[in-house]
Amino acid sequence: MIPPEKSAEFVANMERVLDVYKRPYNRANPVICMDETPKQLIAEGREQQKMKSGRETRIDYEYIRQGVVNVFMANEPLRGKRYTQVTEFKTMKEWALFIDMIATKYYPKADKITLVMDNLKHMWRQRSTKRSSLKKPRNYGTDWNLYTLQNMVAG
Repeated sequence: MIPPEKSAEFVANMERVLDVYKRPYNRANPVICMDETPKQLIAEGREQQKMKSGRETRIDYEYIRQGVVNVFMANEPLRGKRYTQVTEFKTMKEWALFIDMIATKYYPKADKITLVMDNLKHMWRQRSTKRSSLKKPRNYGTDWNLYTLQNMVAG
């Protein structure tokens, strides 16, 4: 829920993001939307019993936890392109490597990439409080515009 004192700011930020989506396609400045989600890995606890005459297949819903992974996904809506990467952790380093991969592998000729995310605060906080061990991005010619609902950063 949006606190009442923040609703005008939220609406203004949302309108800025929606304006980005209205832009016509530009190969030199693609609009990329990016998000991430944790996913639990599970294994079957018991083997299912096959169907027999007069009886449906029986499935036991018991499962065994196999850990958690992070899934990064980026898409370019105007071209219908989607890129995913599964990582063991969700840290600034993994996020930066995913963003670097987008720039160097899929958009090496772009002058600027406009990145739309739901929230950049947690990544930005990690970046500002912890020195990153990343090398400089390989794609030196690409500039980035970042748009988020929570803290608009346009560069």
